[in-house]
Amino acid sequence: MTATAMTTAPTTAPTTAMIDQTTRPVVSSARRARSLAVGAAVLANSLIYLVAHALGTDFKLTDPGKAEAHALILPEIIVFTLVPCLLGWGALALLERYTRHAKAIWTVLATVVLALSFVPLAIEHATTDTKIVLSVIHLVVAAVLVPVLRRSSAQTR
Repeated sequence: MTATAMTTAPTTAPTTAMIDQTTRPVVSSARRARSLAVGAAVLANSLIYLVAHALGTDFKLTDPGKAEAHALILPEIIVFTLVPCLLGWGALALLERYTRHAKAIWTVLATVVLALSFVPLAIEHATTDTKIVLSVIHLVVAAVLVPVLRRSSAQTR
């Protein structure tokens, strides 16, 4: 009986360890992909801002009813890119924890947020080139984040 217990014990322990080792790389891979997507969106929007600014886009926005314009600067572009990216990642992580339909729900949510992000651009007073570049900046976040986060969501299941 002791020989049987010794035989089964070593085979059970490595199997459990193997399951843990195969699960971790998937989560780590998803985390890495999501981090890279956030970084790529921030970098891409920073480059778009710098090129557009160098080409003469003033990035001045004036709220309706106000006379003074506010010129967006690079740190604002970085923050306005980073915060929604991290919120999107966090929303997907929460959905993955509480529902089996996380990817579908998150995709609808991301699409609605993207559509709503254009409302301030329509309301603000700005030059046409400023509005076009800011629209591109909004679209870049979606173009980078949505496919990567959707793909990484499939990896966590």
